[in-house]
Amino acid sequence: MAVRGRNGAGTGVTFAALVVLAGVLQAPAAVAAAPKLEHLVAYKSGRVVQKQVRAPARTVRVAGRRCAVAEGTALAALLRSRPGRVGLRDFGDCSRRARDGGGLFVRAISGERNRGQDGWTYKVGTRAATAGAADPSGPFGNGRLRSAKRVTWFYCRLRRGSCQRTLGMKLERGADGTVAAVVRGYDDEGRSVPVGNATVTAGATRVATDARGRTPPFDPGGDAVRARKRGLVPSFAERAPAR
Repeated sequence: MAVRGRNGAGTGVTFAALVVLAGVLQAPAAVAAAPKLEHLVAYKSGRVVQKQVRAPARTVRVAGRRCAVAEGTALAALLRSRPGRVGLRDFGDCSRRARDGGGLFVRAISGERNRGQDGWTYKVGTRAATAGAADPSGPFGNGRLRSAKRVTWFYCRLRRGSCQRTLGMKLERGADGTVAAVVRGYDDEGRSVPVGNATVTAGATRVATDARGRTPPFDPGGDAVRARKRGLVPSFAERAPAR
C-alpha cells in the first residue's frame, strides 16, 4: 500500500519492512530548549503511556548509517518518551543533516510490529499527520511541533482507507461539584462523532457514555479521567476543572 498520512513518506510499500534503531546521548541544554509536548503512546496490547516530553534533535543509527532527527518532530518526541525498542526503516536518504530525515519510518515499537497495511502512525491533536515523523517541515508541512501540542502514537488498523477513531474527552463540572464526561471519536481528518458505550474511569470509578457520548455525573476525586472503548484509541487522561 502507498503510505499516506502515516509515520513515513509515501513509498508504495507495505508496513512490513525491518530495521533497528539506536539513539545517542544529547546535550542537556539542547533538551531543555526543545518544545515540550503532551505525548501518548497507545499500544496494540491496550497499554497506554502518557507523558510530558521534550522533542530535542538527536541522531539515530539506521541500517549502519547515522541519521539526524530534527528537533520538534514527532519522531524526536517518540524517542525521548522511551516507549521501548523502536524499529526504523529509511525510505529516503537519511544522513547527518536533519533535512534528509523525511523518509524515516517507524515499523515497530516495543515488539509490536507493523503487519501488512496495519501499523504505527501518529496524530497531532485530532488529525493524522500528512508528513513523515522526522520530516523537518513538520507533521503537516507548515512547521515543526510547538510546546503544548498533543501527539498520539497508536497502532493503526486500516479499514476502508482510515484508521480506527481516536477518543477525545471534555469534562464539565456541575454546580454540585460532580463531573460529566463528553466523549467523541475522531477520524483521520479530525471529524468527530459522539461515542456511546465508552467506559470512562477515574481511579476505581467507572461510568459509561450514552448514545450522545455523555456520562452521568460522577465524582472523580483527585484522579485523572480517561475514556476507552474496545477497538478505538484511548483518550488522553484529563483532570477535572477546578470547583
